[in-house]
Amino acid sequence: MPIARIPVIRHRSIDIDGVRLFYRESVPNNADAPIVLLLHGFPSSSHQYRRLMDALGNDYRLVAPDYPGFGHSDAPASATSGGRFTYSFDRLADLVEGFVEALKLRRFMLYVFDFGAPVGFRLATRRPELIAGLIVQNGNAYHEGLSEAAQGFIALTPDDVDAGVRIEQLLTLEMTRAQYEGGTSDPERIAPDGWTMDQHFLDLPERRQAQYDLFFDYKSNLARYAEWQEWLRRDRPRTLIAWGRNDPFFTEPGARAFLRDVPEAELHLFDTGHFALEEFLPEIAPLIADFIDRTW
Repeated sequence: MPIARIPVIRHRSIDIDGVRLFYRESVPNNADAPIVLLLHGFPSSSHQYRRLMDALGNDYRLVAPDYPGFGHSDAPASATSGGRFTYSFDRLADLVEGFVEALKLRRFMLYVFDFGAPVGFRLATRRPELIAGLIVQNGNAYHEGLSEAAQGFIALTPDDVDAGVRIEQLLTLEMTRAQYEGGTSDPERIAPDGWTMDQHFLDLPERRQAQYDLFFDYKSNLARYAEWQEWLRRDRPRTLIAWGRNDPFFTEPGARAFLRDVPEAELHLFDTGHFALEEFLPEIAPLIADFIDRTW
């Protein structure tokens, strides 16, 4: 039986505004293949897309950067603790925009997940001409998509006496593993590599303050929801939504809400949790491939 060619994945770093960003990039068979920008979530990195890149990397140029303070990218000292770097979603979007320009990505499919949604939607509203299509996987842009647990964390401020305790609980191995396995249909389909890798980076002392800063800044995303929804209504990007319906943070109503602004969006719900690709990659990857082929 012939074996399908395994795609070449390159692992590179690039300096963007004085910050070294690590990224993974597939090398497709066709130099003119469609481009997909994959934006990761919390507490992950581009590592979360490793299997998707193996599945689709022959046919598409998949590009997945690590944000500052995540994965293999630099973690410059936070301004909150005396450093010079501001960990905010605006700043992450600045660097991703610089990354896109440095790689000369003139047009691409935008894949957003978790933290990748506020980063990606900022980029889309700043540079709508770059977006050839949108793939949303548990990436929220609507108030009804926020669970009570998510709303509780978003409401935290540095002045809350229990803020540190609650954030530290979220940064433990137990909670990182729960984000991968929670809500899944079959936990045995979830490889331990994801939460193990994530926890390695979360436990590095220089990464801690970055996570605090981004948690406290998350409420800035809610203030942008109306702007992002207006972009969706105005530009009507071709949209594919693949959503783990048992996500404890971003709930199914958040997935369905996209249909208000992009009625033609294709919605697929899966009986799994937050990291839907970890359990349902065999089902989701063909949907993505078909969507790209019809959209590009």
